[in-house]
Amino acid sequence: MQIVRDSISTKELKKMAEKLYGGLVKAVVDIEKNIMAVDAELHADEEALLLDQGSKQEYLWGINIYPDNIGKEDWIEFDSMINLRPSQGNRSRSIEDKNLQKKIKAIVKNLIQ
Repeated sequence: MQIVRDSISTKELKKMAEKLYGGLVKAVVDIEKNIMAVDAELHADEEALLLDQGSKQEYLWGINIYPDNIGKEDWIEFDSMINLRPSQGNRSRSIEDKNLQKKIKAIVKNLIQ
């Protein structure tokens, strides 16, 4: 597991995808700090790592990155159990707010080189 603060290569993401899920990399994005945790079997593990590093729960959102699809419409999937947050208006595993999706895409795109 690692925290991406500056950048990560598509090649590194592809290696992570091969070893865990054969096509996707689970990630948790901190929309306040513009960082993400990657390379874990569960979003909850990445969430815990970021919380240990001082992130706040309300700014953490789980996604799946498909390295082979970067640049295509379906390169990010907004699906994770950690996204279930009725108190924040998100009542499903998916991130329902389109503006929040855009913000997450911009952060992740900026971190992948």
